Amino acid sequence: MKIVLDAMGGDFGPAPNVEAAVSAAREFGWEIALVGRQELIRPLLVQHNTANLHLPIVHASEVIEMGEHPAQAVKTKKNSSMVVGMQMVRNGDADAFVTMGNTGGALAAALFHLGRIQGIQRPALSAVFPTAKGWVLLLDVGANADCKPEYLLQFALMGSIYAERVMGIRNPRVGLISNGEEETKGSELVQAAHRLLKQAPLNFIGNVEGRNLPAGSADVFVTDGFTGNVMIKLAEGMGEFIKGMLREEIMRTTIGKLGGLLIKDALTRISKRTDYQEIGGAPLLGVDGVVIIGHGRSQARAIRSALMRAAEAVERGVVDAIETGLQALPKLRPAIANEPS
Repeated sequence: MKIVLDAMGGDFGPAPNVEAAVSAAREFGWEIALVGRQELIRPLLVQHNTANLHLPIVHASEVIEMGEHPAQAVKTKKNSSMVVGMQMVRNGDADAFVTMGNTGGALAAALFHLGRIQGIQRPALSAVFPTAKGWVLLLDVGANADCKPEYLLQFALMGSIYAERVMGIRNPRVGLISNGEEETKGSELVQAAHRLLKQAPLNFIGNVEGRNLPAGSADVFVTDGFTGNVMIKLAEGMGEFIKGMLREEIMRTTIGKLGGLLIKDALTRISKRTDYQEIGGAPLLGVDGVVIIGHGRSQARAIRSALMRAAEAVERGVVDAIETGLQALPKLRPAIANEPS
């Protein structure tokens, strides 16, 4: 197993990336190539005991920053850590690519240098979401603001395969995000996608509403990238809001502080059940290679988890499974595989 880690990705620079790579290489024996500015990576690497570990540094002099225009940066910064890392996967020099950097940049670099799986019209960004019953997959969360029904059908297939092979969910339930559970509800896009999904060889349970996501009423939630992006950012904001309000009210009075001590263990358990660091990153599905994208605020523990997700996706053949799964879909709609990009 050889994984490329974008050592320059994330808000905190190379340090947490190097720490995560050392930890994962020591425990699992993988070769983890650290791609980025060697003058910044090497001093951090020598601070660790790396005896018998495979942690090569691949120099890349440029970085795609968070605020840059993704496509333009990928085209102009040809020696960026993202571009160099994606090229390693394309050339067969690595099995997967992991980054905590600019999400749009990762998407653009993957499309330019890996391309799409044959038959996939649009790749989908996914997000692993905590629920009352465990973790579920939501896609698309930002790659495709405007979608066709066929895109949502393919998102459902890719999400179902990932949920089963990597998340370990047998025969995952697929729900289509709408403004009502009835089959007649939703936009023209949703209604057309519903008709396609009813025919697909998937465990499609019908329309689901936004409230069904935290309840875990499905295992894979499918929507267009605009809606999914709004959903995931609203959820992040509400989570921070509730945590802040709870902390404020607990600290407001002496009785509140005493109560806070009494429920401290319960709050700790809740925090662990919803801790994104356990997941680390989510896949960019539909490109011809394993690409895992994590949050820019990730520290070493989360990055290590993202490396684990990458290894699982490689070991369980997610890319090949998607390519195989597509063979059943053109029978439903012959034009899918032949429509222009």
